[in-house]
Amino acid sequence: MPTLTSPPPATSLPTLTELMGQASALQQAGQPEAAAAAYQQWLAKAGAVPLRHVALFNLGTLLSNLQREAEAEAAYREALELQPDFAHALLNMGHVLERRGAHDEALAHWRRVSDSNETLDLRVHAINNQGRLLETLRRYPEAEACLVKSLQWQPNQADVIQHYVHLRQKQCEWPAHQPVGEVTPNQLLTGTSLLAMMSASDDPALQLLAAQRFCYEKVPKPPAVALHSLMPPRSGRIKVGYLSGDLHTHAVGLLTPELFELHDRSRFEVYAFCWTPESPTPQRRRLLAAMDHHVRLAGVDDETAAKLIAQAGIDVLVDLQGLTSGARPAILGYRAAPVQVSYLGLPGTSALPGVDWILADRFVMPPELLPYCTEKPIYLPHCYQVSDRQRDVADKPVRSTYGLPDDAFVFCSFNNNFKFTPEMFRTWMQILHEVPASVLWLLADNDTARENMLREADAAGVARERLIFAPRVSPAEYLARFQLADLVLDTFPYNAGTTASDALWMGTPILTMSGRSYISRMAGSLLTAVGLPDLVTDNLADYRKLAIAIGRQPARAASYKRYLAEQGRSSPLFDLPQLVRDIETEFERLALQARAARAA
Repeated sequence: MPTLTSPPPATSLPTLTELMGQASALQQAGQPEAAAAAYQQWLAKAGAVPLRHVALFNLGTLLSNLQREAEAEAAYREALELQPDFAHALLNMGHVLERRGAHDEALAHWRRVSDSNETLDLRVHAINNQGRLLETLRRYPEAEACLVKSLQWQPNQADVIQHYVHLRQKQCEWPAHQPVGEVTPNQLLTGTSLLAMMSASDDPALQLLAAQRFCYEKVPKPPAVALHSLMPPRSGRIKVGYLSGDLHTHAVGLLTPELFELHDRSRFEVYAFCWTPESPTPQRRRLLAAMDHHVRLAGVDDETAAKLIAQAGIDVLVDLQGLTSGARPAILGYRAAPVQVSYLGLPGTSALPGVDWILADRFVMPPELLPYCTEKPIYLPHCYQVSDRQRDVADKPVRSTYGLPDDAFVFCSFNNNFKFTPEMFRTWMQILHEVPASVLWLLADNDTARENMLREADAAGVARERLIFAPRVSPAEYLARFQLADLVLDTFPYNAGTTASDALWMGTPILTMSGRSYISRMAGSLLTAVGLPDLVTDNLADYRKLAIAIGRQPARAASYKRYLAEQGRSSPLFDLPQLVRDIETEFERLALQARAARAA
């Protein structure tokens, strides 16, 4: 008689806790796709279980990390249908929406958390997300309001303080270091980013402090062994690598094409290690065409990027970005090249481990500045700054095109608004007061900055119509319109760099004030190299006095223009072939020293 057997038991569904453990193990084993599949299978079988929204949230997080954004959004939406006040899902959903460009919807999700009764940490997280996105969208007053509330809730947030101060600078909301909540003056100062500090203070010690704080908090500790030392010895042509995410229509990308093009290929091989977004623009195409090799670092982690540089056998790695927006300073800590140099992108010390040198001249980096710089100077004979002599220039416009009066003396400052300080702007108002037949031609980055500048004019008794705001235009038109100005007024302590070069190339003089830091001496270096050192002052009183004198004597400005038209472009400032030879001489010297030391 056959034995009766019971049917096999149905496979039991794991609990959510068991599922989470399984998914975690799969993730740790490098199988995130399998972890997501486990959640999807569980959800398909589980039905309307009490903690379904938690499983959906975990699935959404996995899918988002896998860049399966549409599926992640669907998971978060279902989770929020089950539990509309699920703060973590609201936060993550906001990020998914931001990435697909649904900015207002993202802000609304975060606002639901910041306006809720959730824990303080979650509310702070939500309002900080709002502030960051609003700043990106250039909705500065709204962004600042979010950051103020965040700091009132939780004062000890260095990153939020950093954005708060710089937002106020961008809007010409003075003082930039306005007290907020229980944030102490020391926190405001030490939380200031390097870029904001360069605009706010000429004290090189404070600039060094800001750089060191960033490196301490944000840059990983470098490995003990330099990566280049593990590679075969270098030989043959000197290999120079340029490291940047700004090789496009950006200040660095506009200055450097001829530097790359003029390198002596019989002695040098030129690489670009670059994470610049790809685009078909002529500027991008020209920059890449000037390279012997282009290595894409977008989507490549920092350690792998450093290995690619080391494996290429680079002798001299030139960092064109420093600590500016979008930089990848951790790459430099691996020491992929025996000689690593800072240039152009950050006009000052970066304090970055691995960066030993900075290209300079004896004007921008005098001996008294050296104690405040972690890099050693590579001194060039004339001026540190390269420029591009092949820039496209539009036809010269007429003043009426930009609303400029034909019979006025036109002072001009096309620097970014965050470089403006209350002291310098009030000096400009005094200059306008003393030169009645004059106007000041400016850029306004945003409506708040424009209105704040007009209010300063009101307070100084200067009619609003004497401040004329220029629109954003193409690079060729931007260069051409410099010819309509009589005198450019430089900012301090953050001098004009590219803007000063542009003005002088177009034959328009610039009046500057030089201070104690690299960045406050840039325009002075350019003016010295072009042959106009008498337009360099070292205090505000002399700056104001000279501006007034030139404004009252338009023939004097005209004489500077004649000089620049006749001799400016043939001056050492624009002798690019010689400047590139000077840079190459120093790079070759350092590279050969490193090779010899390796062979010893």
